Amino acid sequence: MTAQVAERLIYGGNKEIGLFSNPLSLYLKQTGISFVSPHTANWRGYVGTWKIIETDGVERLYLVKLSAHKSYEEIVGVSDVFPGFDKVFAHWFTGQLRCPQGAQLEYRHMGYGSIYEYDLLMDFKQGVLVNKHARHNEVPPKKEEKDIPSFLRRGQ
Repeated sequence: MTAQVAERLIYGGNKEIGLFSNPLSLYLKQTGISFVSPHTANWRGYVGTWKIIETDGVERLYLVKLSAHKSYEEIVGVSDVFPGFDKVFAHWFTGQLRCPQGAQLEYRHMGYGSIYEYDLLMDFKQGVLVNKHARHNEVPPKKEEKDIPSFLRRGQ
């Protein structure tokens, strides 16, 4: 599997950071909406930009931009998926968002598998931020010859 293009999160003012989570996926599954993959680094067929907006002391997750491939030629946005809205409160999303931070420690050519110095983890319940913390990561140990399946070993 190919490493995937990240979603985007506007957080801490107007700073845009990478997001290794797909908060729109549950909504699309529930509604039956699907998109076409434009290339192997975007199997889901879209890239969303999200923003945490605080109102009345509560931080909520909003979808503020969408670039989704309805076909190879046609790209749609937020108002096409949510008619009449230019941003949408992600009330359907309960889960954790992972935002990789710092230097890349290890590249993994699959999904969101690459490892960075730390991850900013944010927990949401029905679109409302309920917890956030940082997880510090370490460089994974190098695999030894015995840990690699024989058919993948060099010179076999």
